[in-house]
Amino acid sequence: MSTATQDTKSAAPPPNDGSPGIGTLLVQSLRANVRQYGMLVALALIIVIFQIWSDNILLRPLNVTNLVQQNGYILILAIGMMIVIIAGHIDLSVGSLVAFVGAFAGVLMVNHDVPWPLAVILCLLVGAAAGAWQGFWIAYVGIPSFIVTLAGMLVFRGGTQILLDGQSLSPFPEGFRKISIGFIPEMGPYTQYHNPTMVIGLAVCAAAVWQEWRGRQQRAAYELDVMPIGLFYVKCAAIVAAVMAFAMTLSSWHGAPVGLLILAGLMVIFSFVMRNTVVGRHVYALGGNQPAAKLSGVRDKRVTFMVFVNMGLLAALAGLVFTARLGSATPSAGLNFELEAIAAAFIGGASASGGVGTVLGAIIGGLVLGVLNNGMSLVGIGTEYQQVIKGLVLLAAVGFDIWNKRRVGS
Repeated sequence: MSTATQDTKSAAPPPNDGSPGIGTLLVQSLRANVRQYGMLVALALIIVIFQIWSDNILLRPLNVTNLVQQNGYILILAIGMMIVIIAGHIDLSVGSLVAFVGAFAGVLMVNHDVPWPLAVILCLLVGAAAGAWQGFWIAYVGIPSFIVTLAGMLVFRGGTQILLDGQSLSPFPEGFRKISIGFIPEMGPYTQYHNPTMVIGLAVCAAAVWQEWRGRQQRAAYELDVMPIGLFYVKCAAIVAAVMAFAMTLSSWHGAPVGLLILAGLMVIFSFVMRNTVVGRHVYALGGNQPAAKLSGVRDKRVTFMVFVNMGLLAALAGLVFTARLGSATPSAGLNFELEAIAAAFIGGASASGGVGTVLGAIIGGLVLGVLNNGMSLVGIGTEYQQVIKGLVLLAAVGFDIWNKRRVGS
């Protein structure tokens, strides 16, 4: 063999072992999780745009706190609505039920001086009973949820007018109002930040990273595809950075609002239920293919009934949070709340055909709407144009869902 030939062989690149590069892995990961990450990226872009457009007002601690308090009740409704849509149904009555529960709370606390903790329990029971009433007609009688909840919307709105006699009721006890406008009390030594909020932020970071690691280990145990370890570390670092930035922002004002803790607790509980329990799997199965779910042993009537009981309970909680923030029970409370909750669920990844969606997606969808509302108000966009923009965002989200289904199918 000649010297030239040897030099040529030594200079040749090593054979390709078929392993993809880091860029290819990143693209593949994003494509595989496009439903999960799409609206999260959109939320980040919206925040950046309005932060710049509003001269850095959007992410000021006071405005972030207001953003959380202004949208807490919509996010609570969005969690319940996401579960209803996953099960293959819809609920048009939640806005009117919010108003009815608020009116009932006003009658109890303002007119009859019922202690506010007892009144809260009674209002939650009323919400659960309203959900059970609607769930009975839907699950056991077989009337479509659209019709039943449309009737419920009219009944609860009329009931609100009857309870309030067309007038507003106030004031509410200060302890009750702190459910929505209160903050976690300060503890520990003086620092530049709110100590309990920072501790909660660190705890959330630890729990989120542990959950991500646990999910990765479970997928690996079942020999399913897992994210490359490098991208996994990047994802965990991004989660920690986002949570701590949010915690530091709140800590530089008055700390975490009480309403945020309520919302966080609901998100953790319902995320666990939908991902790790039998009833959660049954809800997904029922919405994905009801006949197949019934043949598999899913008690479809019972599951549907419980879904609407849960929706009624969450609507009552949202009504209490909204009434506590407003400081009065009004006949016009809850107008269009059902549309906001439905939009949040679809923007957050719910499928119109059921069987698809996550609790976290509902929160992201609600935040997209909340940031849009807040940002457009900060920059002076009129309410009529705000409605147009939100409608186009909802249309784009549903169109994206349809496009993604076709892409996966092809």
